Amino acid sequence: MDNLSQIRCWLARHPLTLDAGLAVGVFVCMIAGSFVDPHGAHGVSWVLRGPSTLSLALMLPAAAALVLRRLAPLPVLGVTTALALVELITGDPRAPVSMAAVIALFTVAVATDRPTTWRVGVLTMTVLTGTAMLSGPLPWYTQENLGLFAWTGMAAAAGDAVRSHRGFVHAIQERAERAERTREEEARRRVAEERLRIARDLHDVVAHHIALVNVQAGVAAHVMDRRPDQAKEALSHVREASRSALNELRATVGLLRQSGDPEAPTEPAPGLARLDELADTFRHAGLPVEVARADHGTILPAAVDLAAYRVIQEALTNVQKHAGEGAKAEVSVVRVDGRVEITVLDGGAGGAHGSEDGGDGDHGRPGDGGESEDGHPGDRGGHGLLGMRERVTALAGSLTAGPRYGGGFRVHAILPLDRRAAATTKDSP
Repeated sequence: MDNLSQIRCWLARHPLTLDAGLAVGVFVCMIAGSFVDPHGAHGVSWVLRGPSTLSLALMLPAAAALVLRRLAPLPVLGVTTALALVELITGDPRAPVSMAAVIALFTVAVATDRPTTWRVGVLTMTVLTGTAMLSGPLPWYTQENLGLFAWTGMAAAAGDAVRSHRGFVHAIQERAERAERTREEEARRRVAEERLRIARDLHDVVAHHIALVNVQAGVAAHVMDRRPDQAKEALSHVREASRSALNELRATVGLLRQSGDPEAPTEPAPGLARLDELADTFRHAGLPVEVARADHGTILPAAVDLAAYRVIQEALTNVQKHAGEGAKAEVSVVRVDGRVEITVLDGGAGGAHGSEDGGDGDHGRPGDGGESEDGHPGDRGGHGLLGMRERVTALAGSLTAGPRYGGGFRVHAILPLDRRAAATTKDSP
């Protein structure tokens, strides 16, 4: 079955080869037909006489014209019909040159529309049958003339049926593709609308409660010394508002959780304070990791701290997966002015293999998460690299990743400590 499919595909790519084979087959059939005598003593019989020179002169161009039947169906039909007319008038013994005209008529019916098919079909049928009846060497009522009428009519009908079937199949395929595109677009639109709704809900809820917290905290600070009872009451309102905001936030974010995710974290979010622990997990897994820090004990904002940790974790996961045997990683964290620069280097020869599982686990276990499908050399389009870039970009930072000169890979991230100032600088001309 596979071989048959391959043959069909090859013939579809080389239509002239198929038509040349058809032309040869038609020519052989016309030669064989010239040896048939339909009016023998015992009915249809074979006779030991070949086609005449005139018959061969008509058969050869009629068959050869079929090679171009797909490129110029109407001209080919005109040529084969003209040759068939000459054969019908002068051929004796009769050579079935009209066979080529029948095939050409079928091709016209397949390649054109229905009105053209029936106009050309009726014209061809009338001309060939009328010529055979009125000017042919046989009586007008012979079965050959009726057969010519039937074959030309069937050729036009069969070609029209094939064209209609192909159009029907094409319409079904196009409708299915359009429905698939529409379904995907509708799914994306609904996801975008739902995300926008959730974002609006989060904004409304958090903004409202944070505003209350801010007001009550201001009241508490103002009356703390003179009226401690009122300050205590204001702090109680702060507590209630913050609890309510946290519950609303948990309920809304719960819509984004997937099945199997914990309802609430059981430990603090990881950060650079756990960098040594993260490096140890990779060392125990067989990857030598060297860590150099020059951040001078900087206390990072929570979002920056988490993003820095995740970038290092993802980069080390990719080193372990793709760098090959004997590779080692170097991690550096440097505080420069108002930003933190993170660099992860490896000297492995690494293959160009896509990653299949992730390295975004909360405990720094290499390859134990769901975010790291990154490409190393030769595979730049993985989800891990995109995830790192999205994390950094969300904080108005920048990330570059690519092969190192002489082998290995380099990941370099710049995370600003003041996100608002970085965003303002980035947007300014």
